[in-house]
Parts: sequence; C-alpha cells; structure tokens
Amino acid sequence: MSNADLLPSLLFKINENQLALEAAILELSNWVEQRGSAEVADNVRGALWAIDKNEEFIKMTLALLMTPD
Repeated sequence: MSNADLLPSLLFKINENQLALEAAILELSNWVEQRGSAEVADNVRGALWAIDKNEEFIKMTLALLMTPD
C-alpha cells in the first residue's frame, strides 16, 4: 500500500478522533453548566461550533478521497 493510499484512511481516523473529542468536550460543558457556569459552557460550545460547521465538508471530501479510481 502506497503512502497516497494511506492518506484517506489517516484523515478518516483523525476526523473520528476529532468528533470523539468534540463529544467529550460537549459533555464537560454540560457538566460545567449544571454547576452554575453557564458563561463558560457557552464559550466552550461556541468554540466547538467550528467542528460542527466543517463536519459535512470533511465527510464529503473523505468520501471522495476514499472512492476507488
């Protein structure tokens, strides 16, 4: 398997890790909010917005990269 063949799989795994981290951080922001720090929780959710905004593009691009020629 060439390095070029590995790239789509690597990017897919990195994206999976990113989404898992997003979910974990969201859980922490909910926990923080329940303990009275709504402003901090909102700031965290705002930072996570970029991941959510870019998710569809990343998925579409990965699907194209993983499609056999």
